[in-house]
Amino acid sequence: MYHKHVTAKGETMHISLTQNLETIVRDKVASGLYNNASEVVREALRIMLRQEEAEKAAYAEFRRQALLGHEQALNGEFSTKGLDELDRELEDEDGL
Repeated sequence: MYHKHVTAKGETMHISLTQNLETIVRDKVASGLYNNASEVVREALRIMLRQEEAEKAAYAEFRRQALLGHEQALNGEFSTKGLDELDRELEDEDGL
């Protein structure tokens, strides 16, 4: 386990890393891409937050589409096409 001091708004935070994560952080710093371990951790957290936001947006779009499909089905608006036919149509639209 590795304890690293991370400064955030004047406070010091201690974090514990597994040996594997410590090696990754040290390798990133050694590569010259980052000046110190704090930069690596900050960048990793920024990436994690962007990924979480993308997942939330994807879920919201999925939910929107599901609700739309449900509403269309209740109104009798649905397709009698099979999945194979729908897949072919999508592939044609995408130029595959």
